[in-house]
Amino acid sequence: MSTKPTMIPRPVTAAQPVRWQHALAAAVRDPLELLRRLRLDARDFPDLSGADHGFRTRVPESYLARIQPGNPRDPLLLQVLPQGAELLERPGFGPDPVGDHAAMAAPGLLHKYHGRALLVTTGACAIHCRYCFRREFPYNAFSTPGNWEPALEYLREHQEIRELILSGGDPLTLPDSRLRDLVQNLEHIPHLQRIRIHTRLPVVLPERIDDELLSWIGRGRLEHVLVLHANHPREFEGPTEQAIARLRARGITLLNQSVLLAGVNDDADTLCTLQETGFQAGVLPYYLHLLDRARGTGHFEVPDHRARELHAELRARLPGYLVPRMVREQPGAPGKTPV
Repeated sequence: MSTKPTMIPRPVTAAQPVRWQHALAAAVRDPLELLRRLRLDARDFPDLSGADHGFRTRVPESYLARIQPGNPRDPLLLQVLPQGAELLERPGFGPDPVGDHAAMAAPGLLHKYHGRALLVTTGACAIHCRYCFRREFPYNAFSTPGNWEPALEYLREHQEIRELILSGGDPLTLPDSRLRDLVQNLEHIPHLQRIRIHTRLPVVLPERIDDELLSWIGRGRLEHVLVLHANHPREFEGPTEQAIARLRARGITLLNQSVLLAGVNDDADTLCTLQETGFQAGVLPYYLHLLDRARGTGHFEVPDHRARELHAELRARLPGYLVPRMVREQPGAPGKTPV
C-alpha cells in the first residue's frame, strides 16, 4: 500500500484588493526615494530637503505609477515634488490666503452660504499637493466634535439650508463608519436635498472607492454629489477611471474642479484635453480656480491676463457645458468670485 501523500490542489481565488488605508500608509514620503523610483538625479533638485521639511512629501503608489520616469518636468511630478522655489518669499503670498483662520475660529460649526452649509471635517490629505492653500495648517485645527450632533442640530434649526458640503482636509479619509453615521442622520432632516463631498481621493488614491464606501454612498433619499479635483488629463487614467465608473454606477453626480498651475496645465491644449477626458469618464467640469496665494506656491501662479486668455480659448474650442467657471477664492466672500 502506497504511503505517498495525496496533494490536494489549493483553490484558486481572486487577489484581494489592497485596502485603501494600507495604500495610504504605504505612500512614498521621502523625496529622494521618489526621485530614485523615477530615475531622476537629486542633484538637479537643489534645496529639496528644505522644502520637504516645511510640508512633507506624500505620494501614493497609484499616483506615482502615472508619473513619467526620467521626466523632471512631468506635470504630475511637479504637483507633488518639493522644490527649492517653495523657500522663496514673494510679496502677497502668506500662511492664510483665503482667511481660514478667521472663518474656522469656532471649530466644528457650520458656515452657511445662501441655502448651503459647509462643514469642515477632520479629514487629512491623501497626497500633499505643493500648491495647497492649507500647507501650513495642522489639520487638527479644522476639527469637528467627537460626534456630529452640534452640526446636525444647527441643520435641523435652519430650514433654509438645502445642501450640506463636506470639505476638510479630505472627508473621504474619515472612516466609512463615521461618514455613514452622518449620512444616516442627515436623511432625517426633511428640508435637506443633497450632500456634496469635495475630495481628491478618487484621483490620487482610487483604492478608496471600495465595496465598503459603495455600500452607503448614493443610497437613501439624499442626492450625493462628489466634486473631484483633477488638474491634468493623466490624472483621470487607469484606476481613477475605474473608480469613477463605480461611483457613476451608484448614480452619483460627479463634477471636477481644477487649479490653474504654471508648468502643469497652463496651456489651452492641456486644459481642453482635461475637460474632454473628464467628460469621457463621466465627470462634468465645475471650477477652474486661480491659485490661492499660499506661502511657498508662487512658482505655480499664472498671471490673471494669461488666465483670461486661456479661458477665452476654452470658450472658443469647447461646447459650453465643458467650459469650467474661472474663479478665485477671496477671504470673507460668501462664495467663489468669478474672474
